[in-house]
Amino acid sequence: IQGCRRTRRGRCGSSAWARAVRPSPLAELEARLGYRFRNRCLLAEAQRHSSFVNEQGQFGLCDNERLEFLGDAVLELVVSHILMRRHPCAAEGELTRQRAAVVNESHLASLARSLLMGSCLQLGKGEALSGGREKNSILADALEALFAAVYLDGGFETVCRVVERHL
Repeated sequence: IQGCRRTRRGRCGSSAWARAVRPSPLAELEARLGYRFRNRCLLAEAQRHSSFVNEQGQFGLCDNERLEFLGDAVLELVVSHILMRRHPCAAEGELTRQRAAVVNESHLASLARSLLMGSCLQLGKGEALSGGREKNSILADALEALFAAVYLDGGFETVCRVVERHL
């Protein structure tokens, strides 16, 4: 197995073996999401919090805030599209109430938890120590960024299918 070194006994070292056979957290997230990224950089960026980027100090390393911005708009459009299709005779006020119930921070954080996104987040040390992997705002923002990444990678119809699967 590539990346696995042999020990004197001819066995692979346990940490190298685990890295070689265990799927990465992002691959596991793809499986739970039901979508495989062509551009995995989008997936990685969607899970990268600004606190991590600030601590790294590497030029060119992007956090998920731009994807979160786009994801907010994508999610509003996709949920509106789904609601219009599911309820063709519903009044605008009812559709607005239903959309608000889906796209609020609490509900999005709950969906992120069901996808176990907290374990995939790249957080700075301070944010991680303060419970950032369980904060509603961070989870909801990361989910919005994830949906934006799906949109950029696979297009509108793809993100509609992914969002509808998890509503």
